[in-house]
Amino acid sequence: MKSQFGLGEYIVIKALENGVNVMGLTRGTDTRFHHAEKLDKGEVLVAQFTDHTSAIKIRGNAKIITAVGEIESERKE
Repeated sequence: MKSQFGLGEYIVIKALENGVNVMGLTRGTDTRFHHAEKLDKGEVLVAQFTDHTSAIKIRGNAKIITAVGEIESERKE
């Protein structure tokens, strides 16, 4: 999806606990991790889908806000 500014869509990730991992995955025939961030409770990351980033994996309890809605990830017990 392209935004009105000609760039990839943005998402907002807010950590609801310490140690939330956010990983960017690449496009192409070989999907690989290309970037990782660790967020503590209350920290917010604004991420963008780009020519290089086709997916974002979130591990831990976080609120994810996108143009199409909101969802919360859950911590694996």
